[in-house]
Amino acid sequence: MAKGRGNRHQGKRSSTVVLVLSMLLMLTIVLLLLLGLGILSLPIGFNEDSLPIGDRIRLKRLTIDIKNEGEEGFGERREQWTEVLSWEPRAFLYHNFLSKEECEYLINLARPYMVKSTVVDSKTGKSKDSRVRTSSGMFLRRERDKVIRDIEKRIADFTFIPVEHGEGLQVLHYEVGQKYEPHYDYFLDEFNTKNGGQRIATVLMYLSDVEEGGETIFPAAKGNFSSAPNLSECGKRGLAVKPKMGDALLFWSMRPDASLDASSLHGGCPVIKGNKWSSTKWLHVGEYKV
Repeated sequence: MAKGRGNRHQGKRSSTVVLVLSMLLMLTIVLLLLLGLGILSLPIGFNEDSLPIGDRIRLKRLTIDIKNEGEEGFGERREQWTEVLSWEPRAFLYHNFLSKEECEYLINLARPYMVKSTVVDSKTGKSKDSRVRTSSGMFLRRERDKVIRDIEKRIADFTFIPVEHGEGLQVLHYEVGQKYEPHYDYFLDEFNTKNGGQRIATVLMYLSDVEEGGETIFPAAKGNFSSAPNLSECGKRGLAVKPKMGDALLFWSMRPDASLDASSLHGGCPVIKGNKWSSTKWLHVGEYKV
């Protein structure tokens, strides 16, 4: 009888060991996924006690707060953290990516040169006017000045895509009633893929708050999304992101297997009240020559 009790105790201990090892294995897999997706990065070869308080990594609801050593910027940014919005498409929202001063700098730099926005003709690859897109906009040359270089470097750190793979920043302005119908950022023609190859990802930075409307909408996103408060009717038709000054939305137009992601279909809802200012950075598979 004593031997039978000993076997039972040994079986319980074995079960506990298996359970602990299984939990450690699951935790390792989750950490590897976060590292692989760029949501989490680990500093190498540093003394934690020597770091200033601002240099920290903190996870919260799959969010991260990181201040890179030596990073410079125009103005002071509030607390930064990244939120996973969707896996189909892969979409992430970086809160307080830009400072208020950086947002105002881009607006003031672009304002005198704004012209009616155009779209790409899928047959010729050239720009054309369209009722699909009713905003105004202009392009800022890549690495134009120090402020823009700092922002582009930050985008490269966020996306793990080199600065040289990006087009120049496009600044956009939407007044009341103006919109951008759902569309894809990737190309379906050969003309526009000659320079840098296909567009792989987009970073959309919100330069202003919008009182009502103006959401970025993903009507083909997969999953059940709870309705955020104060969305317009347009914003209720899929995964919606409300414009907030300083936030940056990253979404991928291509899947990890290099196929085009149809769930990346997106649009800009009509502005109902206020003005919407934003800046777009399109990123390519290869180097984009300017």
